[in-house]
Amino acid sequence: MAAERLVVIGGDAAGMSAASQARRLKGPDALEIVAFERGHFTSYSACGIPYWVSGDVEARDDLIARTPEEHRERDIDLRMRTEVTELDVPGRRVKALDRESGETYWTGYDKLVIATGARPVRPALPGMDAAGVHGVQTLDDGQALLDSLDGLGAKENRRAVVVGAGYIGVEMAEAMLTRGFEVTVLNRGEQPMATLDPDMGRLVHEAMDGLGITTVNGAAVTKILTGPDGRVSEVATDAGTYPADVVVLGIGVEPETALAREAGLPVGPHGGLLTDLAMRVVGHEDIWAGGDCVEVQDLVAGRTRHIALGTHANKHGQVIGSNVGGGYGTFPGVVGTAVSKVCDLEIARTGLREKDARAVGLRYVTATVESTGRAGYYPGAKPMTVKMIAELRTGRLLGVQIVGRDGAAKRVDVAAVALTAGMTVEQMTALDLGYAPPFSPVWDPVLVAARKAVAAVRGAGG
Repeated sequence: MAAERLVVIGGDAAGMSAASQARRLKGPDALEIVAFERGHFTSYSACGIPYWVSGDVEARDDLIARTPEEHRERDIDLRMRTEVTELDVPGRRVKALDRESGETYWTGYDKLVIATGARPVRPALPGMDAAGVHGVQTLDDGQALLDSLDGLGAKENRRAVVVGAGYIGVEMAEAMLTRGFEVTVLNRGEQPMATLDPDMGRLVHEAMDGLGITTVNGAAVTKILTGPDGRVSEVATDAGTYPADVVVLGIGVEPETALAREAGLPVGPHGGLLTDLAMRVVGHEDIWAGGDCVEVQDLVAGRTRHIALGTHANKHGQVIGSNVGGGYGTFPGVVGTAVSKVCDLEIARTGLREKDARAVGLRYVTATVESTGRAGYYPGAKPMTVKMIAELRTGRLLGVQIVGRDGAAKRVDVAAVALTAGMTVEQMTALDLGYAPPFSPVWDPVLVAARKAVAAVRGAGG
């Protein structure tokens, strides 16, 4: 009996995790695996690119978990610099373009995995394609940015403009600051970090100002201006014009689903592919999808959302590979946990913001506390602000946001577990968390916020 053929579109986290897991469960005699990757690299950490650009990570290859050669040694036919340009679902085949030779050809499949990732948002504005304007989604993007910075040579008073103040924007602002640039962040929103409520985003803004990063809120970019050499020279907004030697786009990403859309596969309200719990594309028995190109279930809000994170992508790949390989796995959903930092400022969130709760019809109370990451008398104790959102009447935890230093970010994991378990804020107050003066006050900041949230629920008649 001939081996089944699994075709994988995309050679990063979700795609190659799926291929590797399927290979562990089925040998080459039972399952042939063909994977297509349009770029130069496989199985790498896109989340690490800002730290490579800053110099905290010394070499590009430090971000690569497994090379194409290592995948091939595991009997995966990995075809680099080869882009799938067409998907024929009725014919069970894909059309591929070899970017080096220009050759195109069709490859049939018995099972298909779509892991095409996401693409940086790049507004269709004048000058957006000018030299010196960079997105940072792939290792190729990171290398192009570093090459561009090297091209500036020893120029004095180098200026970087970062467009967008989300996770990518603030991380790239830090990277540019570390490299000695004068940094301006242009943000369309009310405050940086729109994944936080504005009152918590204001704390990020104040901290960025203290670090020497100029943040301009309410500034929508209108065009990129260039010099005589065609390279970016200024960024124009409806709030003014800002000089720039390099521009980094940190506006966010969108699911890369054009191929799937053209093939008639189902996409959700955020543009990502829709899958069932097994990560199988809805309505298609032998097609799976995972990573940044899919929408996932929000366990708190009860609806789908698009979250581009390597943690989810790797989990998706494991689930897909298990199911393709004859095993069993599911991905139930997420609670929306994310962490980031700007220099020594740590930023974390999980669950719903206030506007998210309103959008799905939930009534709520909030509680915000200021504490420290260690016992106040212990050397090095730093301030930390925790905001907690709880459902009115039931007291069910809906979300937590943390901004601070000294271990603030990873405290959000306690809240993520509580959200997943459906705990109330009152139940949280009894959690047996670790305590010693170097690590926490007697009452951990998360528990202090929970206590205050309990009082808010009761005060509101809950």
